[in-house]
Amino acid sequence: MRFVLPLLAATLAGSLAASAGATPTPITLDQAMANPDWIGNPVEAAWWGWDSRQVYFKQKRAGSPLRDTFQIATPYAAKKVDDKQLANLDSADPVYNRDRTRAILLRNGDLFERDLKTGALTQILRGTTPAADPQYAADGAHVQFRVASDWFSWSRGERLVSPVALLRTAKDPDAAPDADTRRDLQLRLMSTLARLKEEKDATRDRRNEERGADATRAPLPVYLGDKVTIDASSLSPDGRYLLVVTSAKDGDKRRIGKLAKYVTESGYEETDDQRKRVSDTGPQAQQLKLVELATRKVTELLFDTLPGINVDPLAELRAAHKLDPLKGNRGIRFESRQESIHWTANGAQVAVMAQAIDNKDRWIATVDLAAARLKPVHRLSDAAWVNNRGNDFGWQPDNSTLWYQSEESGYAHLYAMTADGKSRALTSGKWETSAIEWNADGSTAYFLCNPKLPGTYEVCSASAKDGALRELTSLGGVESFALSPDGRKLLVRYSAAYMPTQIATVASSGGAATQLTDTRTADYKAREWVAPQIVAVPSTHGADPVWAKLYRPATLEAGKKYPVVMFVHGAGYLQNTTKRYPVYFREQMFHNLLVEKGYIVLDMDYRASLGYGRDWRTAIYRQMGHPELEDYIDGLNWLIANHQGDAKNVGIYGGSYGGFMTFMAMLRAPEQFKSGAALRPVTDWTTYNHEYTANILNTPDLDPDAYKVSSPIEYADKLQGNLLIAHGMIDDNVFFQDSVRMAQRFIELKKDNWELAPYPMERHGFVHPESWYDEYRRIYQLFERTLKQ
Repeated sequence: MRFVLPLLAATLAGSLAASAGATPTPITLDQAMANPDWIGNPVEAAWWGWDSRQVYFKQKRAGSPLRDTFQIATPYAAKKVDDKQLANLDSADPVYNRDRTRAILLRNGDLFERDLKTGALTQILRGTTPAADPQYAADGAHVQFRVASDWFSWSRGERLVSPVALLRTAKDPDAAPDADTRRDLQLRLMSTLARLKEEKDATRDRRNEERGADATRAPLPVYLGDKVTIDASSLSPDGRYLLVVTSAKDGDKRRIGKLAKYVTESGYEETDDQRKRVSDTGPQAQQLKLVELATRKVTELLFDTLPGINVDPLAELRAAHKLDPLKGNRGIRFESRQESIHWTANGAQVAVMAQAIDNKDRWIATVDLAAARLKPVHRLSDAAWVNNRGNDFGWQPDNSTLWYQSEESGYAHLYAMTADGKSRALTSGKWETSAIEWNADGSTAYFLCNPKLPGTYEVCSASAKDGALRELTSLGGVESFALSPDGRKLLVRYSAAYMPTQIATVASSGGAATQLTDTRTADYKAREWVAPQIVAVPSTHGADPVWAKLYRPATLEAGKKYPVVMFVHGAGYLQNTTKRYPVYFREQMFHNLLVEKGYIVLDMDYRASLGYGRDWRTAIYRQMGHPELEDYIDGLNWLIANHQGDAKNVGIYGGSYGGFMTFMAMLRAPEQFKSGAALRPVTDWTTYNHEYTANILNTPDLDPDAYKVSSPIEYADKLQGNLLIAHGMIDDNVFFQDSVRMAQRFIELKKDNWELAPYPMERHGFVHPESWYDEYRRIYQLFERTLKQ
């Protein structure tokens, strides 16, 4: 692979952190936790107009939850789109035809086609049930799409919508009845019954023959039986085949959690059904069916050909806990249709991505359509779990080259496989690709990349011919991008430490960026901020350096020891040490306040964080909270050795996974962490959802030790320091029950110096400024009370 780095214009100014010698503007807690409208609302969704000259974006109104759409053609000249103009608007994520002269638009569930030569817009469908999964047929003259479980085709020439495949989860009324000796006896003895049956069968057969021969009639339904549900389906562009993902009807017996609401408009307590918890059985296995539409023949595609499908990677654990061994194949799951099934443009080939329910394997396979058989072409295995991100795949315009992402090198990179089954890497190195988009002829792939530093994201491109890599932007905090319809430009959403998301355009070959928006308010722009220093903390546990953000005074007073606050980002698999505007922008302002009040703050991308490769991600397998705590202790010791951190006065806080880690620090290293604030924390991983938790800890019956060593509630007796627990009572992600159960444990253990702050009207992510203020007032007072002694 060759690496080509073009000369780029200087990075756009935008971080607006305090420069050396500048004094940060004081921030109050009330302002930091106020409605963020005072900052200036970011650019949300952004997309190209059909002519590649106009750009549209959405932005929240100040003082309102409503969003407006804006049009912009020249920098800083955004114009609000009038409601009367919405009918002719383009939409994000258009689907192009082969030569990019037309595009399908999906807007408000309705379907349109845009002529990219003239700009003419034709509405294909207007309905109450939204359309989905639009695509061009192989002949280019038809548009195919799905409504609910049925597939339709629109003819451009006839301006007619016709059904192509009508799926029914019911028994086929025309199917021959099951064998029955009593029925056979009746038909043999009663000639009248036999004659009536023959007449009924003949009438049915004739009716079906007429319907099949009449092109003006809808096709007969395809019956899948009454014991399945349809999870996804995908139509071949040539209209010959349909792939259908099904699961057993009413097969998921997991109990649904109930969420109680106490502050309600009715004045009565109310409950909502919410997610299912981690379970021994896990989600249902799925099946894959091939439907030949001409004959309505349905064939189940067997998974026996997938290598390793019948091998249990958890056999030793199963035996250790005296559980029955695995019998037959492991269960299979598919993601959504867009992620798991891809046809070539001509409909001749299809590739599917299947993953084992235990998520130790994922396979890419093509389908031998004539033989109705899966042909595996790539397998990715991981002793921990296969990453659900970085697994995109699809076909090149030549209808024979398959491209895919894989973590097989240790990092998510891009590969191409030719028709002979030979695969080659298009990218490589200790960095990752994401958000892959190909140009019209398939010669160039565009994607987000971070080859400079793990937290510095740009748009890169790679040649399909020789893998030549180009870094196209020099913005540092790119969040997403879209290639223009004519392929000449990129629309880039980017941000910086103190600049919410804005948009710019860049030539698709690279070069200077043209900034289009700056939505910050004058008040916010005028402020000076504490510049977060991106630092590499050495690891004493054999890991790569742990990247972190350091907030501290520009100059440290000689001989002074500074109380330390350590922040833990949430989501586990999330990256916060980047040059982007942080998800935790309120916390960043709070860190400014802490620095102003004499603290130093460290925010770390501990092991398990996103952007650092497979080994970093899977370090927590079967031991959540352990490698991460090692990293935070390394960070603390580094602050003590290099930044005058006070080893006797250390606080830690965070929400969600950060709340979980606050518990792990306070309970497993009480001698080092004096105070902590655990916000919306997981306290027992058996109560969280299956899809996230079982990847890391397997299932409670199979791996009870992993759950025990990873759940803070198991260490409740070790509490020594000062602890605040804050939790939204209608949290539908981490249930409030987690904090209530931990509180009961502390009560039973007669623990002191802890409190529980419940927020009756907040879910997982707080939305009300009053709650934000109350929560962070408590955190600030906790640190002031306990870390300045």
